[in-house]
Amino acid sequence: MRFMLILKATGYSEAGVKPGQAHSEAMAAYRKSLAEAGALLAAEELQPSSAGIRIQYFPGEEQPVFEAGPFVTGQGLLAGYTLIEVISEEEAVNWALRMPVPQGLGTFGIEVRKLEEQADYARNPINRALVADLEDQLELLKTYLKETKI
Repeated sequence: MRFMLILKATGYSEAGVKPGQAHSEAMAAYRKSLAEAGALLAAEELQPSSAGIRIQYFPGEEQPVFEAGPFVTGQGLLAGYTLIEVISEEEAVNWALRMPVPQGLGTFGIEVRKLEEQADYARNPINRALVADLEDQLELLKTYLKETKI
């Protein structure tokens, strides 16, 4: 199962304030332990929302509305993420609890979210090959039925 550990943005992260060398080293060690356990798929920090653009689609409108950042931190902004592959939700939560917390920079929040399993199916090359083969067989069957008028 794949899970995303979503780091919530704060006023500090939105202002570009970095937690400091000790926290950076702790995060590097944390990511190294994830990698050594074979659980780490990706980990990135996001730039503050001041560098972002929102694209919104409103009902009845044909064109999207663009909005340049910065955005209000209470609107569920993200500061970063870590993508992991583990056996259970409990293991994902345990990894989230091991993530270093920056000190002195306000409230720190992590959201643990499971990724949909269809993505696992679609990214497996064997499954894609099987689907292509079945689609070919279905086309052959359709052609046969059409020709024999059954």
